[in-house]
Amino acid sequence: MSSAALKGWNRAQMAARVAQDIPEGAFVNLGIGLPTLVATHIPAGREVILHSENGVLGMGPPPAPGAEDFDLINAGKQPVTLLPGGCFFHHADSFTMMRGGHLDICVLGAFQVSTRGDLANWHTGEPDAIPAVGGAMDLAIGAKQTFVMMEHCTKSGESKIVEACRYPLTAAACVSRIYTDLAVLAVTPEGLQVIDMADGLDFDRLQALSGVPLLPARPPLTPTSME
Repeated sequence: MSSAALKGWNRAQMAARVAQDIPEGAFVNLGIGLPTLVATHIPAGREVILHSENGVLGMGPPPAPGAEDFDLINAGKQPVTLLPGGCFFHHADSFTMMRGGHLDICVLGAFQVSTRGDLANWHTGEPDAIPAVGGAMDLAIGAKQTFVMMEHCTKSGESKIVEACRYPLTAAACVSRIYTDLAVLAVTPEGLQVIDMADGLDFDRLQALSGVPLLPARPPLTPTSME
C-alpha cells in the first residue's frame, strides 16, 4: 500500500509535534534539514535553549526577511536569530558540549532507522549525497536522547523504518523516538511502540505502510481510587 494518497502531517505539523515533546528548560540541538523547523514551533512561554553545532547557544527562530545577518547562521548555513542571553563560541567548545553529555535532546534527520534504534543519516551512495558523517555521530551518542524527524516512506514508497539499516550507521541503538509525517514511535526493548498517529490514520494502515512490526499504543491508565 502506498502512502502517496494518504494525507499525513505536513512539515510544519511534524515540527510542532516534535516541539510538543521538548520539556521546559531542555538544551536541544537541531540538525540540518527538517529539524531546523522545530525552532519556529516551540510552544509560547516554554523556555528551550537551542544549540547549533557550529557554535551557537540560545538560538532563536529565523529572522524576518531583510533582517538576516549571515555572520549568524546555524549548522545548515541558514540565518538565525539570537535570543537574550544567547551566545556564540568556538567550534571546539561546541563539540565539547556535544560529546560531554551536556545536551538533553538532539533532533536529527535520517535515511533509515532500525527497530533497535540504529541511525543511518549520512550516506546513500548518490553523487550529491552528504559526503561525510559530520557532527551527527557526536550528537547521536552524546545527547541524552536522540529524536529522529523524517518522512515515513521514500519517494518510491519504501519504509524508512527497517529491521536493519542498509546504509552506513551514524550510531547504534541511539534513537529514542521517531517522528514521521504519519506517526510518532517510541523505541522500546519490546519493539517500536506507536505513541501518536496523524488524523485519519488507523493502526492497521500504519502497519501496512511500515517495514517492520509495530506495537499499538497502550491504552491510558485508569486512575486508581485512593478511597
